[in-house]
Amino acid sequence: MGKEIERKFLLDRDKWLEVDKPTGQHFRQGYILTDPNKTIRVRTTETKGFLTIKGISVGASRLEYEYEIPLVEASELLDNFATSELEKIRYVVTYREKVWEVDEFLGDNFGLMVAEIELTSEDEEFELPEWIDQEVTEDQKYYNSNLTLNPYKLWAR
Repeated sequence: MGKEIERKFLLDRDKWLEVDKPTGQHFRQGYILTDPNKTIRVRTTETKGFLTIKGISVGASRLEYEYEIPLVEASELLDNFATSELEKIRYVVTYREKVWEVDEFLGDNFGLMVAEIELTSEDEEFELPEWIDQEVTEDQKYYNSNLTLNPYKLWAR
């Protein structure tokens, strides 16, 4: 059984801009199903495609099954079956031996930056980088699937 344990954080924009980071990777991702209890997502990078099925979040945990699929098929699924979509640039940064994925959103979610860390247990301890601002793990408006339906530009301060 696939299980994802992930915590999400907003970034301190000024501190993040100072970070020496690798080149980001462009993601296009759309949702075939967006339901409070489950989502079916298709994602493309420049070279790969993925199909992901996620269950309901309970705290920082949820069931997750992800499969690499041909890029052409992922693009066709996005074009023909996705009911909502977003784009972002993802940076993968290691801090204190932990991998952080930082997403800078584009389009209707431009200006939003979210960092995620995957853990082995909900109570796993880790150190926060100085560029982390506040935790939003359980705030559903920051779920990618919800950002496709209620984008950041509609509610940002």
